[in-house]
Amino acid sequence: MLEFPLILVNFKTYASATGKNAVKLAKIIADVANKYGINAAVAPQHVDIYRVSSEVDIPVLSQHVDPISPGRDTGWISPFSIKESGAVGSIVNHSEHPLQLQDIGEVIQMLRELNLTSVVCAKDVEISRQIASLRPDVIAIEPPELIASGRAVSKVSPEVVSRGVEVIRKVNPNVVVLCGAGISSGEDVRIALELGASGVLVASGVVQAKDQRAAIEDLAKGIKNE
Repeated sequence: MLEFPLILVNFKTYASATGKNAVKLAKIIADVANKYGINAAVAPQHVDIYRVSSEVDIPVLSQHVDPISPGRDTGWISPFSIKESGAVGSIVNHSEHPLQLQDIGEVIQMLRELNLTSVVCAKDVEISRQIASLRPDVIAIEPPELIASGRAVSKVSPEVVSRGVEVIRKVNPNVVVLCGAGISSGEDVRIALELGASGVLVASGVVQAKDQRAAIEDLAKGIKNE
Protein backbone atom coordinates (compact mmCIF):
# COMPACT_ATOMS: atom_id res chain seq x y z
CA MET A 1 0.00 0.00 0.00
CA LEU A 2 0.99 3.65 -0.13
CA GLU A 3 3.06 5.38 2.54
CA PHE A 4 3.58 9.10 2.98
CA PRO A 5 5.04 11.61 2.27
CA LEU A 6 4.91 10.29 -1.28
CA ILE A 7 6.14 11.02 -4.77
CA LEU A 8 3.69 9.45 -7.24
CA VAL A 9 4.88 9.49 -10.85
CA ASN A 10 2.22 9.23 -13.54
CA PHE A 11 3.75 7.81 -16.73
CA LYS A 12 0.75 8.93 -18.85
CA THR A 13 1.20 7.64 -22.44
CA TYR A 14 4.64 9.10 -23.06
CA ALA A 15 6.88 6.93 -25.25
CA SER A 16 9.69 7.54 -22.78
CA ALA A 17 7.67 5.57 -20.20
CA THR A 18 6.07 2.86 -22.35
CA GLY A 19 6.97 -0.83 -22.53
CA LYS A 20 10.64 -1.44 -21.74
CA ASN A 21 11.02 2.27 -21.03
CA ALA A 22 8.33 1.98 -18.36
CA VAL A 23 10.33 -0.72 -16.61
CA LYS A 24 13.55 1.28 -16.98
CA LEU A 25 12.00 4.41 -15.46
CA ALA A 26 10.29 2.49 -12.66
CA LYS A 27 13.63 0.93 -11.73
CA ILE A 28 15.27 4.36 -11.65
CA ILE A 29 12.52 5.69 -9.37
CA ALA A 30 12.76 2.64 -7.11
CA ASP A 31 16.53 3.01 -6.89
CA VAL A 32 16.31 6.70 -5.99
CA ALA A 33 13.59 6.00 -3.41
CA ASN A 34 15.83 3.42 -1.77
CA LYS A 35 18.89 5.68 -1.93
CA TYR A 36 17.13 8.61 -0.23
CA GLY A 37 14.85 6.59 2.02
CA ILE A 38 11.66 8.11 0.63
CA ASN A 39 8.29 6.76 -0.50
CA ALA A 40 7.65 6.59 -4.24
CA ALA A 41 5.05 4.96 -6.47
CA VAL A 42 4.43 4.80 -10.20
CA ALA A 43 1.38 4.74 -12.47
CA PRO A 44 2.27 3.16 -15.83
CA GLN A 45 -0.18 2.48 -18.64
CA HIS A 46 -2.55 -0.44 -18.09
CA VAL A 47 -0.69 -2.68 -20.51
CA ASP A 48 2.51 -2.19 -18.51
CA ILE A 49 1.15 -2.73 -14.98
CA TYR A 50 1.99 -6.43 -14.78
CA ARG A 51 5.40 -5.97 -16.37
CA VAL A 52 6.39 -3.07 -14.11
CA SER A 53 4.97 -4.56 -10.89
CA SER A 54 6.96 -7.73 -11.56
CA GLU A 55 10.21 -5.78 -11.81
CA VAL A 56 10.11 -3.28 -8.92
CA ASP A 57 9.24 -3.35 -5.24
CA ILE A 58 7.63 0.08 -5.06
CA PRO A 59 3.83 0.42 -5.33
CA VAL A 60 2.32 0.41 -8.82
CA LEU A 61 -1.02 2.07 -9.55
CA SER A 62 -3.32 2.16 -12.54
CA GLN A 63 -3.93 5.47 -14.30
CA HIS A 64 -7.69 4.89 -14.48
CA VAL A 65 -10.40 2.34 -13.78
CA ASP A 66 -14.05 2.15 -14.75
CA PRO A 67 -16.95 1.35 -12.38
CA ILE A 68 -17.47 -2.16 -13.73
CA SER A 69 -17.19 -5.73 -12.50
CA PRO A 70 -15.61 -8.52 -14.57
CA GLY A 71 -17.85 -9.52 -17.45
CA ARG A 72 -19.03 -8.29 -20.84
CA ASP A 73 -17.42 -4.85 -20.99
CA THR A 74 -15.02 -4.90 -23.93
CA GLY A 75 -12.31 -2.26 -23.74
CA TRP A 76 -13.13 -1.09 -20.22
CA ILE A 77 -10.84 -1.40 -17.19
CA SER A 78 -12.19 -3.12 -14.08
CA PRO A 79 -10.72 -2.64 -10.59
CA PHE A 80 -10.45 -6.43 -10.40
CA SER A 81 -8.21 -6.53 -13.48
CA ILE A 82 -5.68 -4.05 -12.14
CA LYS A 83 -5.43 -5.95 -8.86
CA GLU A 84 -4.81 -9.19 -10.74
CA SER A 85 -2.11 -7.37 -12.73
CA GLY A 86 -0.24 -6.29 -9.60
CA ALA A 87 -1.53 -2.77 -8.94
CA VAL A 88 -2.21 -1.60 -5.38
CA GLY A 89 -4.70 1.05 -6.44
CA SER A 90 -5.62 3.55 -9.10
CA ILE A 91 -5.64 7.19 -10.02
CA VAL A 92 -9.25 8.26 -10.55
CA ASN A 93 -10.76 11.28 -12.31
CA HIS A 94 -7.57 12.71 -13.78
CA SER A 95 -8.39 15.82 -15.81
CA GLU A 96 -7.31 13.91 -18.93
CA HIS A 97 -9.77 11.10 -18.12
CA PRO A 98 -12.56 12.63 -15.99
CA LEU A 99 -15.53 10.82 -14.48
CA GLN A 100 -18.93 11.95 -13.26
CA LEU A 101 -19.21 12.34 -9.49
CA GLN A 102 -21.51 9.31 -9.21
CA ASP A 103 -19.01 7.16 -11.10
CA ILE A 104 -16.18 8.42 -8.89
CA GLY A 105 -18.12 7.27 -5.84
CA GLU A 106 -18.74 3.84 -7.37
CA VAL A 107 -15.09 3.41 -8.31
CA ILE A 108 -13.93 4.40 -4.82
CA GLN A 109 -16.27 1.82 -3.29
CA MET A 110 -15.21 -0.92 -5.71
CA LEU A 111 -11.54 -0.23 -5.05
CA ARG A 112 -12.15 -0.27 -1.30
CA GLU A 113 -13.89 -3.66 -1.50
CA LEU A 114 -10.79 -5.05 -3.21
CA ASN A 115 -8.43 -3.43 -0.68
CA LEU A 116 -7.11 -1.15 -3.39
CA THR A 117 -6.15 2.49 -2.83
CA SER A 118 -8.05 5.32 -4.52
CA VAL A 119 -6.11 8.44 -5.55
CA VAL A 120 -8.78 10.82 -6.80
CA CYS A 121 -7.85 13.98 -8.68
CA ALA A 122 -9.69 17.25 -8.06
CA LYS A 123 -9.32 20.38 -10.17
CA ASP A 124 -10.20 22.89 -7.45
CA VAL A 125 -11.21 23.38 -3.82
CA GLU A 126 -14.96 22.88 -4.37
CA ILE A 127 -14.50 19.62 -6.25
CA SER A 128 -12.09 18.53 -3.51
CA ARG A 129 -14.84 19.10 -0.95
CA GLN A 130 -17.35 17.05 -2.92
CA ILE A 131 -14.91 14.19 -3.47
CA ALA A 132 -13.84 14.14 0.19
CA SER A 133 -17.40 13.24 1.15
CA LEU A 134 -17.07 10.06 -0.97
CA ARG A 135 -14.34 8.77 1.39
CA PRO A 136 -11.42 8.25 -1.00
CA ASP A 137 -8.03 7.31 0.40
CA VAL A 138 -6.19 10.17 -1.29
CA ILE A 139 -7.14 13.37 -3.09
CA ALA A 140 -4.66 14.95 -5.50
CA ILE A 141 -5.38 18.63 -6.06
CA GLU A 142 -4.46 19.41 -9.69
CA PRO A 143 -5.61 22.59 -11.46
CA PRO A 144 -5.71 21.38 -15.10
CA GLU A 145 -4.39 24.62 -16.55
CA LEU A 146 -1.06 24.04 -14.77
CA ILE A 147 -0.56 20.40 -15.78
CA ALA A 148 2.65 19.96 -17.81
CA SER A 149 3.18 23.72 -17.66
CA GLY A 150 6.35 23.71 -15.57
CA ARG A 151 4.55 26.20 -13.32
CA ALA A 152 4.02 24.47 -10.00
CA VAL A 153 0.66 24.90 -8.30
CA SER A 154 2.50 25.08 -4.97
CA LYS A 155 4.16 28.29 -6.20
CA VAL A 156 1.64 29.79 -8.62
CA SER A 157 -1.54 29.08 -6.61
CA PRO A 158 -0.47 28.11 -3.08
CA GLU A 159 -3.87 29.08 -1.72
CA VAL A 160 -5.47 26.31 -3.79
CA VAL A 161 -3.33 23.77 -1.96
CA SER A 162 -3.61 25.21 1.55
CA ARG A 163 -7.33 25.89 1.25
CA GLY A 164 -7.90 22.49 -0.33
CA VAL A 165 -6.13 20.75 2.54
CA GLU A 166 -8.23 22.71 5.03
CA VAL A 167 -11.54 21.94 3.32
CA ILE A 168 -10.76 18.26 2.77
CA ARG A 169 -9.73 17.72 6.38
CA LYS A 170 -12.87 19.45 7.60
CA VAL A 171 -15.04 17.06 5.56
CA ASN A 172 -12.95 13.93 6.13
CA PRO A 173 -9.77 14.11 8.25
CA ASN A 174 -8.76 10.61 7.13
CA VAL A 175 -8.15 11.65 3.52
CA VAL A 176 -4.52 12.15 2.52
CA VAL A 177 -3.85 15.15 0.26
CA LEU A 178 -1.35 15.28 -2.59
CA CYS A 179 -0.41 18.30 -4.68
CA GLY A 180 -0.10 18.06 -8.45
CA ALA A 181 0.20 20.14 -11.64
CA GLY A 182 3.48 21.63 -12.78
CA ILE A 183 5.60 20.04 -10.05
CA SER A 184 9.14 19.80 -11.41
CA SER A 185 11.66 20.62 -8.68
CA GLY A 186 12.62 19.80 -5.12
CA GLU A 187 11.62 23.30 -4.12
CA ASP A 188 8.13 22.72 -5.55
CA VAL A 189 7.86 19.60 -3.39
CA ARG A 190 9.16 21.31 -0.26
CA ILE A 191 6.62 24.13 -0.62
CA ALA A 192 3.80 21.63 -1.21
CA LEU A 193 4.65 19.89 2.07
CA GLU A 194 4.80 23.23 3.89
CA LEU A 195 1.30 24.00 2.58
CA GLY A 196 -0.01 20.82 4.21
CA ALA A 197 0.16 18.29 1.39
CA SER A 198 1.51 14.80 2.11
CA GLY A 199 3.32 14.47 -1.19
CA VAL A 200 3.09 15.19 -4.89
CA LEU A 201 1.67 13.75 -8.11
CA VAL A 202 4.08 14.39 -10.98
CA ALA A 203 4.39 13.38 -14.62
CA SER A 204 6.22 15.29 -17.35
CA GLY A 205 8.71 16.84 -14.93
CA VAL A 206 10.19 13.37 -14.51
CA VAL A 207 9.01 11.34 -17.50
CA GLN A 208 10.00 13.94 -20.11
CA ALA A 209 13.19 15.07 -18.37
CA LYS A 210 16.43 14.75 -20.33
CA ASP A 211 17.92 13.14 -17.22
CA GLN A 212 15.14 11.21 -15.49
CA ARG A 213 17.34 10.11 -12.60
CA ALA A 214 18.43 13.67 -11.86
CA ALA A 215 14.82 14.84 -12.01
CA ILE A 216 13.52 12.28 -9.50
CA GLU A 217 16.56 12.84 -7.25
CA ASP A 218 15.74 16.56 -7.14
CA LEU A 219 12.18 15.76 -6.04
CA ALA A 220 13.50 13.30 -3.46
CA LYS A 221 15.68 16.03 -1.98
CA GLY A 222 12.55 18.15 -1.64
CA ILE A 223 10.87 15.39 0.36
CA LYS A 224 13.97 15.13 2.55
CA ASN A 225 14.19 18.95 2.74
CA GLU A 226 17.82 18.89 1.63
